[in-house]
Amino acid sequence: MAAEPVNLNAFQELARLALPKMYYDFYAGGVENQYTLKENMEAFHGITFWPRILVDVCRIDISTSTLDYKISASIIIAPTGLHKLANPEGEVATARAAASCNTIMVLSFTSSCSIEEVAASCNAAYKKRDMAATLVQRAERNGFMALVLTADTPRLDRREADIKNKMIAQQLKNLEGLLSTKVTSDTGSNLEAYAKETMDPSLSWKDIEWLRSITNLPILIKGVLTREDAIKAVEVGVAGIIVSNHGARQLDYTPATISALEE
Repeated sequence: MAAEPVNLNAFQELARLALPKMYYDFYAGGVENQYTLKENMEAFHGITFWPRILVDVCRIDISTSTLDYKISASIIIAPTGLHKLANPEGEVATARAAASCNTIMVLSFTSSCSIEEVAASCNAAYKKRDMAATLVQRAERNGFMALVLTADTPRLDRREADIKNKMIAQQLKNLEGLLSTKVTSDTGSNLEAYAKETMDPSLSWKDIEWLRSITNLPILIKGVLTREDAIKAVEVGVAGIIVSNHGARQLDYTPATISALEE
């Protein structure tokens, strides 16, 4: 019997062995030359600790709060799509795992499961404005505690592994009835064809005002990498920012997320 996985690297290797290559590459890969993906990993490896000695550590509390919601540690689950490629329960299983660890999961609108399915599984803490408004209303009705606007994806960058594998994305339940979810393409990955139907290259700071006008939920902006954009986010009145380079899956040759955090 194989040994139980003891760290994230071990889990990743199990995933590589268990998943079809197309799906593993989709989850694990970055874009283009994968330079930023490598930088993300190496920047984390470059962080070291300066330990202090003879400190009473019999009681350790690493809990914190986000948007006045207490979580067990400064770790939350970022929005990622298509979890059913790896598990038949999809994002429902991920949400249950987050709840069991007393932390937050950010649900992607490209989820394999609907907003309603994920909300019912635990305590749930765009291009077409009417479609975006409908998704916001559904999030409010189902008890979600905040909205996260991913701001670094005006278009889908070149995910070369997906193109080579002719990656076929699952139909997206959250968009059923809002637009055709049967996007196909003869040029490789159908993700790019789908993205052209849903992503808005004109998205800009002025759209934050519109988003605030249709909801009372706190709004966070994900994809911030510079001091200037962090200040701008505060100026437009959002509740918070998420420093991110999209897991190196959007624009290659950007700084590692952890390297941009201090600025």
